[in-house]
Amino acid sequence: MTQKTFAFVVYPGLTPLDLVGPLQVINGHAAVDPSVRVAVVGETLEALGTDTPLRIAPSHTFDQIPDPSWVLVPGGGAPTLRALGDETLIGYLRRAAESAELMTSVCTGSLLLGQAGLLEGREATTHWTFLDTLRAFGAEPVRQRWADSGPVITAAGVSAGIDLALHLVERMSGADVARLVQFGIEYDPQPPLGPLDWSLAPREQMRPFVDHTVREGLADQPELREKLLAQR
Repeated sequence: MTQKTFAFVVYPGLTPLDLVGPLQVINGHAAVDPSVRVAVVGETLEALGTDTPLRIAPSHTFDQIPDPSWVLVPGGGAPTLRALGDETLIGYLRRAAESAELMTSVCTGSLLLGQAGLLEGREATTHWTFLDTLRAFGAEPVRQRWADSGPVITAAGVSAGIDLALHLVERMSGADVARLVQFGIEYDPQPPLGPLDWSLAPREQMRPFVDHTVREGLADQPELREKLLAQR
């Protein structure tokens, strides 16, 4: 049986749930569909720090998975913005996009897709505090749980990656398989405070934090830093 690879891209400082939520979903898909292979890819096989005490070790290097069928890029804070200047990482995304069926992201991972030139003229989303910065990459920001723009699909912040991944399973193998995976991970969100009321989003309280994150993450890339800040 010919296998197709779903590559989850890792880099220093990412947000673990951006990665692990979708990874658990797609791994469940692979358990019922042996034609799907799951890989976690990085520049090297060394364990990487995240924005929590958890460290993550890739299963493969970029060179070992040069042409995945599907790609997912997690996001994060200042380290993700620093990764915009990582030509090894961005170059891998550009090359993978040449043959991949789907290029996807969670949270600010969409900015990395944008830096790779994959969002120009497309609708895209990201964490709500960074939504406007997508315009710096030629995207049309949309306030959605995920934005499906054909071969490029972006998800909103952090937990939205689980919803994105179930959408991907449905797109790849149909609703019955997606529902099976959803039951398998018992994904039935019932947050203690109920759903978010976006009219109460703390936009002004978060603005200084986000601006600081941009300035810190892009301290060595002043042109890009000012480009993103101009969208705020």
